[in-house]
Amino acid sequence: MKKFMSLLLLSTLLLAACGDSDESAHANKEEDTITYESENGPIELPADPQSVVVLAGGYAGDVLSLDVPLVGVDSWGKDNPSFDLEGVEVVSDEDLEKIIELEPDVIIGPSTIKNYEKMSEIAPTVTFTYNEHDYLQRHIEVGKVLNKEEEAQKWVDDFKQRAAQAGEDIKEKIGEDATVTVIENFDKELYVFGDNWGRGTEILYQAMGLKMPESVEEVALEDGYYTLSLEVLPDYVGDYLVISKTEETESSFMETETYNNIPAVQNDQVFVADAETFYFNDPITLDNQLDFFTESFLAE
Repeated sequence: MKKFMSLLLLSTLLLAACGDSDESAHANKEEDTITYESENGPIELPADPQSVVVLAGGYAGDVLSLDVPLVGVDSWGKDNPSFDLEGVEVVSDEDLEKIIELEPDVIIGPSTIKNYEKMSEIAPTVTFTYNEHDYLQRHIEVGKVLNKEEEAQKWVDDFKQRAAQAGEDIKEKIGEDATVTVIENFDKELYVFGDNWGRGTEILYQAMGLKMPESVEEVALEDGYYTLSLEVLPDYVGDYLVISKTEETESSFMETETYNNIPAVQNDQVFVADAETFYFNDPITLDNQLDFFTESFLAE
């Protein structure tokens, strides 16, 4: 009888241990993943991603700033000299075989991504519709995807404070009512930008609270940009002009009489920025833009 009771007790202990082990394994499995409520529905994602593919250049800066490894990025992101992407492969949404070889555990891209269903079979794929979130909330959303929401929020709070202070300092120097215009010459076209199309517009108009000319508000605020001809450019240039351009960009318009008669040009209130570092509105780009504008506007 004693032997039977001993065996029964041993069996009970073993079953209890197995139960604890199963519960522990289940808990660990839960801790290994998170669920993100994406625009395509809930997606289960790794809690500690170690290989991310980004198929829209700006998101590369979001991922890098959160110290999450990138294994693949689109050509726009790869060409940005502000991003440290040595060893990161260039891919597009059509390079399915190449993406499979990279073995990503998360894929991030725009809502216009091609092959979404096939991409989702390779790895959990999260897409974002452009301007569905503002530029700062977008970074927080990427933080949620990567289980780094706290770090993303901390950067956003710090950036907003730094940018607001810079805006106050700049307005104190140039005046509360001074206006700023941002243009870019791309593919033989001149563009003027609203307040949410990269090129530093988010910082200037949203974070710093500087003003854009009314003429720009009328044509570029809703769509984000507007195509101009050289002949009407003077009508859209405010007290200050920011030109986003690359070394290769055709810039003969800057040698014309029309351009050189613009008051901002004559007053030496033109700042030329490297377009390749100004396209996006991720944390790395925004920090660089903030430094550029602070140095440019506040230079003695």
